[in-house]
Amino acid sequence: MLIGEVSRRSGVSARMLRHYESLGLVRPSGRTGSGYREYSGDDVRRIFHIESLRSLGMSLREIGRALDDPGFTPSALVAGLIRQARDRIAAETELLTCLRRIDAAEPAGWEDVLQIVALLQALGAKSARVRQRAALSSAEEVPVPVEALVEAALRETEPNVAGALRWALARSGDATAPALLARGLGSPVAAVRERAVRSLAEIPGDEATARLRDVLADPDVTVRGHAALALGTRGVIDAVPTLIDMIVAGRNDTDAADALGMLAVDAVATDQIAAELVDRLAHGTTDAAARGRLTQALADVPGNTASRALAELSDDEDRAVALTAAYLLQLREVR
Repeated sequence: MLIGEVSRRSGVSARMLRHYESLGLVRPSGRTGSGYREYSGDDVRRIFHIESLRSLGMSLREIGRALDDPGFTPSALVAGLIRQARDRIAAETELLTCLRRIDAAEPAGWEDVLQIVALLQALGAKSARVRQRAALSSAEEVPVPVEALVEAALRETEPNVAGALRWALARSGDATAPALLARGLGSPVAAVRERAVRSLAEIPGDEATARLRDVLADPDVTVRGHAALALGTRGVIDAVPTLIDMIVAGRNDTDAADALGMLAVDAVATDQIAAELVDRLAHGTTDAAARGRLTQALADVPGNTASRALAELSDDEDRAVALTAAYLLQLREVR
């Protein structure tokens, strides 16, 4: 079979077949009387083998070794090809993400494109100062796409940079931010969920509130606590049990007590909060310090239920609790 026929059957150009020959990958079995290359059936099969291995991403040098070395084992080479393929996919995915984010910013010209690229690169910089500056400048004329801000906020560990990113997210006013942050709530890493909650806490609106309400069932006490504090400022009464847990545990108890006071805005909420505090005092804990904190929390809860509880606690067998209750009751009477 002459080279033209081989080219038609294999789909490999005559030029490439000559290149294979120059590398020693394929050697035509014979020559015609006129000196033309003549390929046998085995030669053609080898060409198909070469093309198959090329489709796997193997170099021509690797293909030559694979076909000619009887002791060659493919496992190590295939494992390397898998790593290379993964690296290429990761690089292409990163490029695609960058392009999508530039497109989402709707740049008006190349100057805008360059500015967005610079900000995206700065958000991933090693320097915390550079990342913070990028977050603070993201609200300028050409803003960073909110998806990039969310990604940066969920991975940021430096407090000052994290604060700047939360500010940028809240200031963006992008309606998709709560849903994007909610992806972080499903992370198996508690620290990532906490960052998502703290970012949601600074975003106003019903969707952010609904996402925070879901977090009250989170298995991590710190994550639940941040959600409860945020919900307390939003008037969500469902946060009360978690806030009381925080007071009992002495974990951000002052902030939790303040949040309870903010929730006590009507008679129903006031009575519920007071009743739950009293129930914890009566049945929830025997720890003296915890009972003292619960007693102090009653000070910020208006209404008769809290006043009656303080009156009863002024005779408590724990002297510290009794003195605290009596003092708080006195203050209420002065008011």
